[in-house]
Amino acid sequence: MSKSKTIQEKNAPEMHMDTQRIHTARATFARVKNEIKQVVVGQDKVVDALLRAMLCNGHVLIEGVPGIAKTLLMTSLAEVMKADFKRIQFTPDMLPSDITGIKTYDPKKGFTTIKGPVFTNFVLADEINRAPPKVQSALLEAMQEYQVTIGDETFPLQRPFFVLATQNTVESLGVYDLPAAQLDRFLFKLVMGYPTPEEEKLVLHRNITLYSLSDFNLHRVTDLKELAEMQNLTKSIYLSSQVEEYIVSIIDATRNPGKYNVESGKYIEEGASPRASIGIYIASKAQALLSGNTFVTPEHVKEVAADVLRHRIIVNYEGQAERVNQDAIIREILSKVPVT
Repeated sequence: MSKSKTIQEKNAPEMHMDTQRIHTARATFARVKNEIKQVVVGQDKVVDALLRAMLCNGHVLIEGVPGIAKTLLMTSLAEVMKADFKRIQFTPDMLPSDITGIKTYDPKKGFTTIKGPVFTNFVLADEINRAPPKVQSALLEAMQEYQVTIGDETFPLQRPFFVLATQNTVESLGVYDLPAAQLDRFLFKLVMGYPTPEEEKLVLHRNITLYSLSDFNLHRVTDLKELAEMQNLTKSIYLSSQVEEYIVSIIDATRNPGKYNVESGKYIEEGASPRASIGIYIASKAQALLSGNTFVTPEHVKEVAADVLRHRIIVNYEGQAERVNQDAIIREILSKVPVT
């Protein structure tokens, strides 16, 4: 009997257990998605990406026009997972303490701390680009460090801590662009578009103007403890050295496009950071889990690459003048980088 066969047989029960857990996790997230679809119409790809992000314990930035159910999506997700949820509407006159909280003095109690809305599980940071840079930094620091300092005290945030930030693309007055270094903190950037005419007919019959969320009778599918277990399971998904090479080559193509004959590379000002490599690495594992696989394939990598790279590739002035977007560049990169 060969050594490799002995090892495989030795690990068979463990591999079988992981397969069962993966199939269970996939079924759970399928039920989560089905519950959300009762309320949110025509945003399947966005819902899939949010579920991937939660498995990765990452944060998401969504770009889209007002009124396409971004708030409803997050509210429904929190309801199905029975998670604490808060919405923060960003405005130009906000202060960092409006997010993190303040320390105040009460003559009867002395100094007390009033915690801000960031102390929750799910945060919807609505129109984050409306707030001044100091306020943006306060939230982004919480996203990165999972803690908040108020006065001379540091408080840990609840786990899991998931931020869905939105950007208003319609107005330019009173809007502050997120710096590239801060954008890099988001695992995914998603673009949320309009529903199709057929989907919009369904919206007419399910809209929250006529009904409240409770009218849809959403059922709890999972909880935060199970989510944490599935996050750990995601980390255990196997990713081969060949797929690692493929991920690294994709990132290298954003920095050295000429090496891979990427013609649209002339529009790249700055390529993706090492956080992009890490993002694709963990996101492809989440995609494998949601597909019911115990290992990552190059197809899983391709399916998550655009969401990870969209906000990390900086287009130069020539590209902006010709209205070249990052998605077109990413598509060419994926078509030119060979699968190892």
